This record gives sequence, C-alpha cells and structure tokens, in this order.
Amino acid sequence: MTLPGLTLLHTSPVHVPVFDALRDRHHPGAVLRHLVVPELLGRARADGPRAAAPALRELLAGAGPGPVLVTCSTIGATAESLGPGLGVPVLRVDRPMAAAAVRTGPRIVVLAALGSTLGPTAELLAEEAGGRPVSVAAHLVAGAWESFASGDTARYLTRVAEAADAVTGADVIVLAQASMAGAAELATTAIPVLASPRAGLAAALALAPGP
Repeated sequence: MTLPGLTLLHTSPVHVPVFDALRDRHHPGAVLRHLVVPELLGRARADGPRAAAPALRELLAGAGPGPVLVTCSTIGATAESLGPGLGVPVLRVDRPMAAAAVRTGPRIVVLAALGSTLGPTAELLAEEAGGRPVSVAAHLVAGAWESFASGDTARYLTRVAEAADAVTGADVIVLAQASMAGAAELATTAIPVLASPRAGLAAALALAPGP
C-alpha cells in the first residue's frame, strides 16, 4: 500500500536533492515521491506547453495518492489545468512565489534561463495580481541555460545572481525556475529576490492528507 504524501513531478533530476533537503530541514517525516520526466520539457519547448498535456494527464492520473507539485515552470499551468478533471490536487511550484511577488510591489523583474518559461510566469503573475496593476519586465539570463545543461551548476547560479545584482528600478525579482533558487543566496542586491522551492513545497504539503 502506498502511503499518502506528496508527489513531485520534475523535468530534471537536479531538483530531487533540493526538495529532499528542504523536506529534511523544514518538514521532517513528510513523504515525498519524485517523478523525473525530462521529455515533458523537451516537448513543451518544441511545440508549446499544451503539447505536453497528453503525457501529463497520464502521469497525474497515476501519481496518487495525494497532491502533485509540478516543479517545472514551463508546464506548470498546463498541469494545474488538468488536475480538476482528474480529481488530483495539482500545484505549480511557482504559484506561492508569484503571490508573494505581487504582494511585495508592482514593479516585478522576472529572470529566466529558458524563453519557454517567460510567458507562463508572466501570465501567473498577472493571475495572482487579480486585477491590481503590475509591471512585469522579463529577462533571459545570457548563457545560463547552457551552463545548466552542461552540468556547471556553480556557473549557472553565478550568472543568475549577477543578473539579479544588475537589476534596477524594481520592487522584487522573481527567479522563474526552481533550479535558480541557490542564486537568491548569492545575490547581493537590496531588492528582494524570490525563489520558488521552499514556499512551493510548504504549500503543496499543506494540501496533503495527514498520516
């Protein structure tokens, strides 16, 4: 019998130790199950996020019991839209971060390593703003994805942190991808830099049934 808990759907294996460490630090004893399916991101980048819907529907239907946290910002909205029809609580990892961003201030800068993340993140921020006026400036971090794809995580995070430190005229900086979280600690800017993993995990675990 599978214990109730939280299923995390990733498109890269690098997320697994990050969320396990957050669980150990802030939610000891929580049951996490990891599904790593890189093909979903490849399909979404090639043909748009909705192209991943058939595979997502199958994965979500078989993921239970309990809610699913989707850690890929590119496919998060598509996954969330499928949840109600399947009877599965689905949360995209960046939703709590987006909610915090619009509470922080109206001038939001989004940093991303992948262009496919920019549209979904901007739409999420507008959704969480709920009609409040916000200004979203989105920027791709030059060379970041290449560093990530080659396995040079240190260089990847350094590039993102440097991009954050170069931001001016913003109330808050949003790191669009969960893999960027470590850059928030490296950045020296006085502007708040928000990352998604910690808040997303806490919100998703709140949806999970107790033992």
